[in-house]
Formats: sequence, C-alpha cells, structure tokens
Amino acid sequence: MLGLVKGNIVQSKHIGRDILAAFKTLVGGEIKGYTDMLSEAREKATQRMVAEAETLGADAIIGVRYSTSAVMEGAAEIIAYGTAVKILN
Repeated sequence: MLGLVKGNIVQSKHIGRDILAAFKTLVGGEIKGYTDMLSEAREKATQRMVAEAETLGADAIIGVRYSTSAVMEGAAEIIAYGTAVKILN
C-alpha cells in the first residue's frame, strides 16, 4: 500500500445550461447538459487521481470512491479518491 491518492475539480454551471435546465424542469426528464457536465468532471477528477498514483509508482488504485459537494452557489466539487498500491512479485 502506497497511500491515499485523490483528484478533484470544481465545476461551475454555464448560464446557457441553467436556462435550458429551467425549461426542462417544467416538463421533467433528464437534464442532459448537466449529465454531460458531471460526466466530464468525474473523468477529469479520475485522471488527476491516476496521475497522482503514477507519481507514487503505483500499479493500481483500489477502493475508489467519488464524492461531490456544493462549494458555492452554482459550483460543485467532485473528488475521486482511493488507495494506491504496488503489486509485489
């Protein structure tokens, strides 16, 4: 075990997405703009976590978790974290 590794990103909403999302809430259904935004943010957080593990010489990351929290009005943090490990032969 090499230790905890993490990657995070703070993503803000786009005003155009907000307007479209407001209309979508009237009829219901998926708000695709936000789904895409969060998918991209998770991917960036994951890439940053992997980069940190690579600097430690890790072969893998186990126990990966994702968390999100509101940082301020209109912005959210996504964090990916797990345990970097080195496989011994």
